[in-house]
Amino acid sequence: MSHPILLYDGVCGLCNGFVQFVLRRDAAGMFRFAALQSPLAARILARHGLDARDLDSLYVVVNPEQADEILLPRSDAVICILQRLGGATRKFWRLTGFLLQLVPRAIRDWGYGVAARRRYRVFGRYDVCPLPTEETRRRFLDL
Repeated sequence: MSHPILLYDGVCGLCNGFVQFVLRRDAAGMFRFAALQSPLAARILARHGLDARDLDSLYVVVNPEQADEILLPRSDAVICILQRLGGATRKFWRLTGFLLQLVPRAIRDWGYGVAARRRYRVFGRYDVCPLPTEETRRRFLDL
């Protein structure tokens, strides 16, 4: 089984905080990570007809590099992540993901878009993508 890849805006404070959130709760090491600014993300997004310069979305790549590769954007990506997290709070995050699925995608993505448009102003922006710690470096595919 391949590891899902989380594609995120590497200079966004909110996105980097979300990556840290996932790392703390993904004890099994299921997820891999790559910044949208990386050549890897550009290749993946190009396969799906998307432009890597559009940094307003978080993506999860399920079954990367396989014939049945799926790219989940925005709120679908968040739900996928929540439903796959482990650790002591696993049930809480899976329930949260399930409840979010009950909200129509148009409403979920509208809320996601509101946060995406304000993320730099509220959560800040890095000049360069922050580097992961030695413990988590192996899970980042774009280094």
